Amino acid sequence: MSRIRVAALALVRQDDRGAALLLVRKRGSARFMLPGGKFEGFESDAACLARELREELGLTFDPASAICLGRFEAEAANEPGHVVEAVVYRQAAAPGLDPVCGAEIEETRWLALDAVDDPALPLAPLLCQELLPRLRAASPSRSSSPGV
Repeated sequence: MSRIRVAALALVRQDDRGAALLLVRKRGSARFMLPGGKFEGFESDAACLARELREELGLTFDPASAICLGRFEAEAANEPGHVVEAVVYRQAAAPGLDPVCGAEIEETRWLALDAVDDPALPLAPLLCQELLPRLRAASPSRSSSPGV
């Protein structure tokens, strides 16, 4: 299987309704995923994320306020026969953040981290298998009872 290297951002907003994760859906695709994209040339993780977030959502990426969650891999969501290798960062969303769809992004959506999975909301394999379980386990709304 061919491999695709990407950098992605788990952008989490916290408000009175709890924690929510920003998802994007690319034009012509059905599955939602984290914002980010493929590396160009010898870009660093930060340079790739800064470029992709600016082009796709009109957002600024500040590597000083981001935490690297690690490197993950799963079946590519939109490219059959490929595996995506993603370096994923987590960052808190600024209050009132309003991403604007640009480049190839068709739709954005905030997914409540404490929500039950919705079969009507198709998610990328990397998100379902690797990232949502980790993000939900770390979500403040999940740790409100002792021992959790």
